Amino acid sequence: MFVTVAGLLAVVAALAAGYYFAMRPETLRIAVGPANSDDIKVVQALTQAFTQTRGHIRLRPMQTDGAAASAQALADGKVDLAIIRGDLDVPKNAQAVATLRKNVAVLWVPPATKGKGRKAGPKITKIPQLAGRRIGVVGRTQANVNLLKIILRQYGVDPDKVEIVQFPAAEAVDAIRNQKADAYLAAGPVNSKITADAITASTHDGGTPTFLAIDSAEAIAQNHPMYEASEIPAGAFGGSPDKPDDEVKTISFSHHIVARKDLSESTVAAFTRQLFASRQALLAEFPLAAKIETPDTDKDAVIPVHPGAAAFVDGEEKSFFDRYSDFIWWGLMALSAMGSAGAWFAGYLKKDERSNNSTLRERLLDMIVAARCSDSAEELDRMQTEADTILRDTLRCFEHGAIEEGALTAFNIALGQFHNAVADRRAMLSSAPQNPQRAGAQLRATGTL
Repeated sequence: MFVTVAGLLAVVAALAAGYYFAMRPETLRIAVGPANSDDIKVVQALTQAFTQTRGHIRLRPMQTDGAAASAQALADGKVDLAIIRGDLDVPKNAQAVATLRKNVAVLWVPPATKGKGRKAGPKITKIPQLAGRRIGVVGRTQANVNLLKIILRQYGVDPDKVEIVQFPAAEAVDAIRNQKADAYLAAGPVNSKITADAITASTHDGGTPTFLAIDSAEAIAQNHPMYEASEIPAGAFGGSPDKPDDEVKTISFSHHIVARKDLSESTVAAFTRQLFASRQALLAEFPLAAKIETPDTDKDAVIPVHPGAAAFVDGEEKSFFDRYSDFIWWGLMALSAMGSAGAWFAGYLKKDERSNNSTLRERLLDMIVAARCSDSAEELDRMQTEADTILRDTLRCFEHGAIEEGALTAFNIALGQFHNAVADRRAMLSSAPQNPQRAGAQLRATGTL
Protein backbone atom coordinates (compact mmCIF):
# COMPACT_ATOMS: atom_id res chain seq x y z
CA MET A 1 0.00 0.00 0.00
CA PHE A 2 2.84 2.37 0.81
CA VAL A 3 4.52 1.75 -2.55
CA THR A 4 1.22 2.21 -4.42
CA VAL A 5 0.40 5.45 -2.65
CA ALA A 6 3.94 6.71 -3.20
CA GLY A 7 3.69 5.91 -6.92
CA LEU A 8 0.31 7.63 -7.14
CA LEU A 9 1.65 10.74 -5.45
CA ALA A 10 4.69 10.74 -7.74
CA VAL A 11 2.53 10.60 -10.89
CA VAL A 12 0.16 13.28 -9.59
CA ALA A 13 3.15 15.46 -8.70
CA ALA A 14 4.63 14.92 -12.17
CA LEU A 15 1.34 15.89 -13.85
CA ALA A 16 0.99 18.95 -11.62
CA ALA A 17 4.58 19.98 -12.33
CA GLY A 18 4.02 19.48 -16.06
CA TYR A 19 0.90 21.64 -15.97
CA TYR A 20 2.72 24.34 -14.00
CA PHE A 21 5.67 24.48 -16.39
CA ALA A 22 3.36 24.37 -19.41
CA MET A 23 1.16 27.22 -18.20
CA ARG A 24 3.68 29.51 -16.50
CA PRO A 25 4.55 32.75 -18.34
CA GLU A 26 7.24 32.34 -20.98
CA THR A 27 9.52 35.26 -21.83
CA LEU A 28 10.66 35.65 -25.44
CA ARG A 29 13.61 37.85 -26.42
CA ILE A 30 12.86 40.03 -29.45
CA ALA A 31 15.55 41.90 -31.41
CA VAL A 32 14.49 45.31 -32.72
CA GLY A 33 16.21 48.50 -33.80
CA PRO A 34 17.48 51.09 -34.33
CA ALA A 35 16.96 53.29 -31.28
CA ASN A 36 14.01 55.72 -31.33
CA SER A 37 12.53 54.01 -34.39
CA ASP A 38 8.85 53.24 -34.89
CA ASP A 39 9.67 49.54 -34.55
CA ILE A 40 11.09 50.12 -31.06
CA LYS A 41 7.94 52.00 -30.05
CA VAL A 42 5.67 49.23 -31.33
CA VAL A 43 7.58 46.53 -29.49
CA GLN A 44 7.66 48.54 -26.27
CA ALA A 45 3.90 49.04 -26.46
CA LEU A 46 3.36 45.33 -27.07
CA THR A 47 5.64 44.47 -24.14
CA GLN A 48 3.54 46.57 -21.80
CA ALA A 49 0.29 45.16 -23.19
CA PHE A 50 1.47 41.56 -22.74
CA THR A 51 2.41 42.30 -19.13
CA GLN A 52 -0.86 44.06 -18.31
CA THR A 53 -3.02 41.28 -19.75
CA ARG A 54 -1.01 38.65 -17.85
CA GLY A 55 -0.78 36.48 -20.94
CA HIS A 56 1.25 33.30 -21.28
CA ILE A 57 3.88 35.12 -23.36
CA ARG A 58 6.00 38.05 -22.15
CA LEU A 59 8.46 40.04 -24.27
CA ARG A 60 11.99 41.23 -23.52
CA PRO A 61 13.15 43.77 -26.17
CA MET A 62 16.81 43.50 -27.22
CA GLN A 63 17.81 46.74 -28.96
CA THR A 64 20.03 46.48 -32.05
CA ASP A 65 21.50 48.88 -34.62
CA GLY A 66 18.84 48.00 -37.18
CA ALA A 67 17.00 45.28 -39.08
CA ALA A 68 20.21 43.71 -40.38
CA ALA A 69 21.64 43.42 -36.86
CA SER A 70 18.34 42.00 -35.62
CA ALA A 71 18.40 39.36 -38.34
CA GLN A 72 21.96 38.42 -37.40
CA ALA A 73 21.00 38.12 -33.72
CA LEU A 74 18.26 35.66 -34.68
CA ALA A 75 20.63 33.72 -36.95
CA ASP A 76 23.10 33.42 -34.05
CA GLY A 77 20.37 32.13 -31.72
CA LYS A 78 20.73 35.08 -29.33
CA VAL A 79 17.02 35.96 -29.53
CA ASP A 80 13.73 34.15 -30.09
CA LEU A 81 12.04 36.78 -32.27
CA ALA A 82 13.25 39.61 -34.48
CA ILE A 83 11.95 42.53 -36.54
CA ILE A 84 13.56 42.31 -40.00
CA ARG A 85 13.17 43.90 -43.42
CA GLY A 86 11.86 41.63 -46.11
CA ASP A 87 14.35 42.95 -48.68
CA LEU A 88 17.39 41.93 -46.61
CA ASP A 89 18.94 38.48 -46.40
CA VAL A 90 16.53 36.44 -44.26
CA PRO A 91 18.24 34.04 -41.80
CA LYS A 92 17.81 30.39 -42.70
CA ASN A 93 16.37 29.66 -39.26
CA ALA A 94 13.73 32.43 -39.52
CA GLN A 95 10.03 31.84 -40.13
CA ALA A 96 7.35 34.51 -40.42
CA VAL A 97 4.94 35.19 -37.56
CA ALA A 98 3.34 38.49 -38.63
CA THR A 99 3.78 41.41 -41.00
CA LEU A 100 4.55 44.42 -38.83
CA ARG A 101 4.01 46.97 -41.59
CA LYS A 102 4.41 47.65 -45.29
CA ASN A 103 6.84 50.29 -46.53
CA VAL A 104 6.85 52.19 -49.79
CA ALA A 105 9.76 53.71 -51.67
CA VAL A 106 9.27 57.45 -52.22
CA LEU A 107 11.47 59.10 -54.84
CA TRP A 108 11.08 62.84 -55.34
CA VAL A 109 12.81 65.92 -56.70
CA PRO A 110 12.59 69.28 -54.86
CA PRO A 111 11.45 72.34 -56.85
CA ALA A 112 14.08 74.48 -58.55
CA THR A 113 15.72 77.11 -56.34
CA LYS A 114 15.53 80.76 -57.30
CA GLY A 115 18.09 83.46 -56.68
CA LYS A 116 20.88 81.23 -55.44
CA GLY A 117 23.36 82.29 -58.06
CA ARG A 118 23.77 78.87 -59.58
CA LYS A 119 22.46 77.58 -62.86
CA ALA A 120 19.64 75.10 -62.48
CA GLY A 121 19.92 71.91 -64.44
CA PRO A 122 17.20 70.39 -66.61
CA LYS A 123 14.05 69.60 -64.67
CA ILE A 124 13.94 65.97 -63.54
CA THR A 125 10.60 64.28 -64.21
CA LYS A 126 11.67 60.72 -64.89
CA ILE A 127 14.03 58.25 -63.25
CA PRO A 128 16.41 57.89 -66.25
CA GLN A 129 17.19 61.63 -65.89
CA LEU A 130 18.87 60.87 -62.52
CA ALA A 131 22.03 59.76 -64.31
CA GLY A 132 24.95 61.93 -63.24
CA ARG A 133 22.96 63.49 -60.42
CA ARG A 134 23.40 63.50 -56.68
CA ILE A 135 20.74 61.50 -54.81
CA GLY A 136 20.20 61.75 -51.08
CA VAL A 137 19.01 58.68 -49.19
CA VAL A 138 17.13 59.22 -45.93
CA GLY A 139 18.31 56.83 -43.22
CA ARG A 140 21.61 55.21 -42.31
CA THR A 141 20.79 51.66 -43.39
CA GLN A 142 22.55 50.23 -46.41
CA ALA A 143 19.30 48.53 -47.37
CA ASN A 144 17.88 51.86 -48.62
CA VAL A 145 20.94 52.37 -50.79
CA ASN A 146 20.54 48.88 -52.21
CA LEU A 147 16.87 49.65 -52.92
CA LEU A 148 17.87 52.80 -54.86
CA LYS A 149 20.39 50.83 -56.91
CA ILE A 150 17.78 48.24 -57.86
CA ILE A 151 15.47 51.00 -59.08
CA LEU A 152 18.24 52.71 -61.05
CA ARG A 153 19.35 49.49 -62.75
CA GLN A 154 15.78 48.75 -63.80
CA TYR A 155 15.81 52.03 -65.75
CA GLY A 156 19.28 51.50 -67.21
CA VAL A 157 21.02 53.98 -64.93
CA ASP A 158 24.44 52.83 -63.76
CA PRO A 159 24.60 53.34 -59.95
CA ASP A 160 28.31 54.08 -60.31
CA LYS A 161 27.41 57.12 -62.44
CA VAL A 162 25.25 58.52 -59.64
CA GLU A 163 26.52 60.16 -56.47
CA ILE A 164 24.69 58.66 -53.50
CA VAL A 165 24.85 60.33 -50.10
CA GLN A 166 23.06 59.16 -46.95
CA PHE A 167 21.47 61.41 -44.34
CA PRO A 168 20.52 60.11 -40.90
CA ALA A 169 16.79 60.52 -40.29
CA ALA A 170 17.41 63.21 -37.67
CA GLU A 171 19.51 65.23 -40.13
CA ALA A 172 17.46 64.70 -43.27
CA VAL A 173 15.29 67.82 -42.92
CA ASP A 174 18.27 70.17 -42.60
CA ALA A 175 20.09 68.45 -45.46
CA ILE A 176 17.09 68.84 -47.76
CA ARG A 177 16.58 72.48 -46.81
CA ASN A 178 20.23 73.13 -47.59
CA GLN A 179 19.84 71.42 -50.99
CA LYS A 180 22.44 68.75 -50.40
CA ALA A 181 21.14 66.65 -53.32
CA ASP A 182 19.19 66.84 -56.57
CA ALA A 183 16.72 64.09 -55.65
CA TYR A 184 15.85 62.10 -52.56
CA LEU A 185 14.73 58.61 -51.63
CA ALA A 186 12.93 57.62 -48.43
CA ALA A 187 11.49 54.24 -47.47
CA GLY A 188 8.87 53.75 -44.78
CA PRO A 189 5.15 53.48 -44.11
CA VAL A 190 2.86 55.71 -46.15
CA ASN A 191 2.07 57.67 -42.98
CA SER A 192 5.71 57.87 -41.86
CA LYS A 193 6.43 61.15 -40.11
CA ILE A 194 10.08 61.01 -41.18
CA THR A 195 9.12 60.83 -44.86
CA ALA A 196 6.41 63.48 -44.50
CA ASP A 197 8.82 65.90 -42.77
CA ALA A 198 11.46 65.33 -45.46
CA ILE A 199 8.97 66.06 -48.25
CA THR A 200 7.70 69.15 -46.44
CA ALA A 201 11.29 70.39 -46.18
CA SER A 202 11.51 70.14 -49.97
CA THR A 203 8.69 72.65 -50.43
CA HIS A 204 10.02 76.17 -50.83
CA ASP A 205 9.62 79.31 -52.94
CA GLY A 206 6.01 78.33 -53.61
CA GLY A 207 7.03 75.23 -55.54
CA THR A 208 6.13 71.65 -54.80
CA PRO A 209 8.30 68.54 -55.16
CA THR A 210 8.01 66.30 -58.17
CA PHE A 211 7.33 62.65 -57.36
CA LEU A 212 9.03 60.17 -59.68
CA ALA A 213 6.79 57.25 -60.53
CA ILE A 214 8.31 53.77 -60.62
CA ASP A 215 6.29 52.54 -63.59
CA SER A 216 8.34 49.35 -63.81
CA ALA A 217 7.33 48.28 -60.27
CA GLU A 218 5.81 45.01 -61.48
CA ALA A 219 8.96 44.14 -63.41
CA ILE A 220 11.06 44.84 -60.33
CA ALA A 221 8.74 42.60 -58.26
CA GLN A 222 9.17 39.82 -60.81
CA ASN A 223 12.94 40.01 -60.62
CA HIS A 224 13.07 40.59 -56.86
CA PRO A 225 10.25 38.66 -55.09
CA MET A 226 10.81 40.53 -51.81
CA TYR A 227 9.28 43.63 -53.43
CA GLU A 228 5.71 44.26 -54.52
CA ALA A 229 4.15 46.72 -56.95
CA SER A 230 2.28 49.37 -54.99
CA GLU A 231 0.92 52.92 -55.10
CA ILE A 232 1.25 56.03 -52.99
CA PRO A 233 -2.25 57.50 -52.55
CA ALA A 234 -2.90 61.09 -53.55
CA GLY A 235 -2.45 63.46 -50.61
CA ALA A 236 -0.61 60.83 -48.54
CA PHE A 237 1.86 63.45 -47.27
CA GLY A 238 -0.67 66.26 -46.76
CA GLY A 239 0.03 69.92 -47.44
CA SER A 240 -1.65 72.38 -49.73
CA PRO A 241 -1.74 71.50 -52.51
CA ASP A 242 -1.85 67.81 -51.78
CA LYS A 243 1.42 65.92 -51.96
CA PRO A 244 1.31 64.05 -54.21
CA ASP A 245 -1.59 65.44 -56.22
CA ASP A 246 -2.24 62.06 -57.85
CA GLU A 247 -1.48 58.40 -57.23
CA VAL A 248 2.16 57.50 -57.77
CA LYS A 249 3.32 54.02 -58.74
CA THR A 250 6.10 52.62 -56.59
CA ILE A 251 7.39 49.45 -55.00
CA SER A 252 6.84 48.26 -51.44
CA PHE A 253 8.42 45.83 -49.02
CA SER A 254 7.48 44.58 -45.58
CA HIS A 255 8.89 44.55 -42.10
CA HIS A 256 8.26 41.14 -40.56
CA ILE A 257 8.18 39.67 -37.11
CA VAL A 258 10.01 36.37 -37.45
CA ALA A 259 10.69 33.57 -35.01
CA ARG A 260 13.39 30.94 -34.75
CA LYS A 261 12.46 27.83 -36.68
CA ASP A 262 13.03 25.61 -33.62
CA LEU A 263 10.76 27.67 -31.36
CA SER A 264 7.86 25.45 -30.28
CA GLU A 265 4.62 25.61 -32.24
CA SER A 266 2.52 26.18 -29.13
CA THR A 267 4.71 29.09 -28.01
CA VAL A 268 4.54 30.86 -31.38
CA ALA A 269 0.78 30.24 -31.60
CA ALA A 270 0.31 31.80 -28.14
CA PHE A 271 2.48 34.79 -29.11
CA THR A 272 0.54 35.31 -32.36
CA ARG A 273 -2.80 35.12 -30.53
CA GLN A 274 -1.69 37.69 -27.95
CA LEU A 275 -0.17 39.90 -30.65
CA PHE A 276 -3.43 40.34 -32.55
CA ALA A 277 -5.49 40.56 -29.37
CA SER A 278 -3.25 43.39 -28.12
CA ARG A 279 -3.29 45.14 -31.50
CA GLN A 280 -6.93 46.07 -31.07
CA ALA A 281 -6.31 47.50 -27.60
CA LEU A 282 -3.36 49.61 -28.84
CA LEU A 283 -5.06 51.26 -31.82
CA ALA A 284 -6.41 54.25 -29.88
CA GLU A 285 -3.07 55.31 -28.41
CA PHE A 286 -0.70 53.77 -30.94
CA PRO A 287 -2.02 53.88 -34.54
CA LEU A 288 1.04 52.04 -35.91
CA ALA A 289 -0.39 48.85 -34.39
CA ALA A 290 -3.08 48.94 -37.07
CA LYS A 291 -0.41 48.02 -39.64
CA ILE A 292 0.19 44.59 -38.11
CA GLU A 293 -1.14 41.88 -40.42
CA THR A 294 -1.20 38.10 -40.52
CA PRO A 295 1.69 36.47 -42.40
CA ASP A 296 1.51 35.00 -45.87
CA THR A 297 0.65 31.31 -45.37
CA ASP A 298 1.17 30.30 -49.02
CA LYS A 299 3.75 27.62 -49.61
CA ASP A 300 5.62 29.86 -52.07
CA ALA A 301 5.85 32.81 -49.64
CA VAL A 302 9.19 34.64 -49.62
CA ILE A 303 9.53 33.94 -45.89
CA PRO A 304 7.94 30.61 -44.90
CA VAL A 305 5.37 30.94 -42.16
CA HIS A 306 6.02 29.37 -38.76
CA PRO A 307 3.68 26.39 -38.11
CA GLY A 308 2.51 28.00 -34.86
CA ALA A 309 1.49 31.22 -36.62
CA ALA A 310 -0.15 29.23 -39.44
CA ALA A 311 -2.16 27.26 -36.87
CA PHE A 312 -3.49 30.51 -35.40
CA VAL A 313 -4.31 32.02 -38.81
CA ASP A 314 -6.05 28.83 -40.02
CA GLY A 315 -7.94 28.34 -36.74
CA GLU A 316 -6.16 25.07 -36.00
CA GLU A 317 -4.41 26.10 -32.81
CA LYS A 318 -4.19 23.19 -30.37
CA SER A 319 -5.64 23.40 -26.88
CA PHE A 320 -3.76 22.32 -23.75
CA PHE A 321 -5.28 18.83 -23.85
CA ASP A 322 -4.62 18.53 -27.59
CA ARG A 323 -0.93 19.27 -27.01
CA TYR A 324 -0.46 17.14 -23.92
CA SER A 325 -3.07 14.37 -24.31
CA ASP A 326 -0.35 11.87 -25.18
CA PHE A 327 1.59 12.75 -22.03
CA ILE A 328 -1.58 12.50 -19.92
CA TRP A 329 -2.43 9.11 -21.45
CA TRP A 330 1.05 7.79 -20.87
CA GLY A 331 0.94 9.19 -17.35
CA LEU A 332 -2.25 7.25 -16.61
CA MET A 333 -0.71 4.14 -18.13
CA ALA A 334 2.36 4.65 -15.96
CA LEU A 335 0.13 5.09 -12.92
CA SER A 336 -1.66 1.84 -13.70
CA ALA A 337 1.63 0.03 -14.25
CA MET A 338 3.04 1.43 -11.03
CA GLY A 339 -0.09 0.34 -9.18
CA SER A 340 0.27 -3.21 -10.51
CA ALA A 341 3.98 -3.21 -9.77
CA GLY A 342 3.29 -1.86 -6.29
CA ALA A 343 0.70 -4.55 -5.64
CA TRP A 344 3.09 -7.26 -6.82
CA PHE A 345 5.92 -5.83 -4.73
CA ALA A 346 3.69 -5.54 -1.69
CA GLY A 347 2.62 -9.16 -2.20
CA TYR A 348 6.23 -10.18 -2.57
CA LEU A 349 7.13 -8.49 0.71
CA LYS A 350 4.29 -10.37 2.46
CA LYS A 351 5.27 -13.73 1.00
CA ASP A 352 7.13 -14.79 4.14
CA GLU A 353 4.29 -13.60 6.35
CA ARG A 354 1.76 -15.63 4.37
CA SER A 355 4.01 -18.69 4.48
CA ASN A 356 4.42 -18.34 8.24
CA ASN A 357 0.66 -18.03 8.71
CA SER A 358 0.08 -21.11 6.62
CA THR A 359 2.49 -22.99 8.90
CA LEU A 360 0.61 -21.75 11.97
CA ARG A 361 -2.68 -22.93 10.49
CA GLU A 362 -1.25 -26.38 9.91
CA ARG A 363 0.01 -26.34 13.50
CA LEU A 364 -3.54 -25.51 14.70
CA LEU A 365 -4.92 -28.50 12.79
CA ASP A 366 -2.28 -30.74 14.38
CA MET A 367 -3.23 -29.36 17.80
CA ILE A 368 -6.84 -30.45 17.22
CA VAL A 369 -5.66 -34.05 16.91
CA ALA A 370 -3.29 -33.64 19.88
CA ALA A 371 -6.06 -32.19 22.06
CA ARG A 372 -8.27 -35.21 21.49
CA CYS A 373 -5.41 -37.47 22.68
CA SER A 374 -4.23 -35.37 25.63
CA ASP A 375 -4.16 -37.05 29.05
CA SER A 376 -3.67 -33.92 31.19
CA ALA A 377 -5.32 -30.60 31.72
CA GLU A 378 -1.89 -28.94 31.85
CA GLU A 379 -1.19 -30.00 28.29
CA LEU A 380 -4.55 -28.66 27.17
CA ASP A 381 -3.78 -25.33 28.88
CA ARG A 382 -0.46 -25.12 27.07
CA MET A 383 -2.09 -25.83 23.71
CA GLN A 384 -4.77 -23.21 24.49
CA THR A 385 -2.08 -20.62 25.14
CA GLU A 386 -0.37 -21.56 21.88
CA ALA A 387 -3.70 -21.29 20.03
CA ASP A 388 -4.15 -17.77 21.44
CA THR A 389 -0.74 -16.81 20.10
CA ILE A 390 -1.60 -18.26 16.69
CA LEU A 391 -4.85 -16.29 16.72
CA ARG A 392 -2.99 -13.05 17.48
CA ASP A 393 -0.49 -13.64 14.65
CA THR A 394 -3.28 -14.50 12.21
CA LEU A 395 -5.23 -11.33 12.98
CA ARG A 396 -2.05 -9.28 12.54
CA CYS A 397 -1.47 -10.88 9.12
CA PHE A 398 -5.04 -10.05 8.13
CA GLU A 399 -4.58 -6.43 9.12
CA HIS A 400 -1.35 -6.24 7.09
CA GLY A 401 -3.12 -7.69 4.07
CA ALA A 402 -0.94 -10.80 3.99
CA ILE A 403 -4.01 -13.07 4.05
CA GLU A 404 -7.43 -12.53 2.57
CA GLU A 405 -10.84 -12.81 4.18
CA GLY A 406 -11.35 -16.34 2.83
CA ALA A 407 -8.20 -17.56 4.57
CA LEU A 408 -9.35 -15.89 7.79
CA THR A 409 -12.70 -17.73 7.54
CA ALA A 410 -10.92 -21.07 7.12
CA PHE A 411 -8.74 -20.28 10.13
CA ASN A 412 -11.84 -19.40 12.16
CA ILE A 413 -13.36 -22.83 11.38
CA ALA A 414 -10.15 -24.58 12.43
CA LEU A 415 -9.97 -22.52 15.64
CA GLY A 416 -13.58 -23.44 16.46
CA GLN A 417 -12.82 -27.14 15.97
CA PHE A 418 -9.81 -26.79 18.26
CA HIS A 419 -11.87 -25.18 21.02
CA ASN A 420 -14.49 -27.92 20.70
CA ALA A 421 -11.79 -30.62 20.91
CA VAL A 422 -10.29 -29.03 24.04
CA ALA A 423 -13.70 -28.64 25.68
CA ASP A 424 -14.63 -32.27 24.95
CA ARG A 425 -11.28 -33.48 26.21
CA ARG A 426 -11.55 -31.47 29.44
CA ALA A 427 -15.01 -32.89 30.07
CA MET A 428 -13.73 -36.38 29.46
CA LEU A 429 -10.77 -35.92 31.80
CA SER A 430 -12.90 -34.46 34.61
CA SER A 431 -15.34 -37.38 34.55
CA ALA A 432 -12.73 -40.11 34.22
CA PRO A 433 -11.42 -42.23 37.29
CA GLN A 434 -8.20 -41.08 38.98
CA ASN A 435 -6.28 -44.19 37.77
CA PRO A 436 -4.82 -43.12 34.51
CA GLN A 437 -4.52 -46.67 33.19
CA ARG A 438 -8.11 -47.41 33.96
CA ALA A 439 -9.25 -44.13 32.51
CA GLY A 440 -7.30 -44.83 29.37
CA ALA A 441 -8.91 -48.24 29.10
CA GLN A 442 -12.35 -46.72 29.47
CA LEU A 443 -11.63 -44.20 26.80
CA ARG A 444 -10.39 -46.93 24.45
CA ALA A 445 -13.45 -48.99 25.22
CA THR A 446 -15.77 -46.10 24.40
CA GLY A 447 -13.87 -45.44 21.19
CA THR A 448 -12.73 -41.93 22.19
CA LEU A 449 -9.07 -42.82 21.59
